[in-house]
Amino acid sequence: MEDRTKTIEDLSVEEREEILIDVARTLEGNAREALVEGNQQFAALSTNMAEAIRINADELARDDLEQAEELLQQAVAMISQFNATHPYRLISTAVH
Repeated sequence: MEDRTKTIEDLSVEEREEILIDVARTLEGNAREALVEGNQQFAALSTNMAEAIRINADELARDDLEQAEELLQQAVAMISQFNATHPYRLISTAVH
């Protein structure tokens, strides 16, 4: 079967930027959850990384693919670590 895995170089600039912003959103969500749980260190790290990605998303997507790929790997590692320690998250079903 043909392998259809795309690398960051195979994506368009818009697709790269969209992926970077999606990763930043996920980091921000994880930071909020960590803050609620009292894990201020992880919350601060996630927030700072998300902010750095958002500020530099355009430049990373256009010019610096090597750094963008490295940053994405670090962000995905942080997200994976958070998901591994929080496999069963509390989901609010409250109606406001």
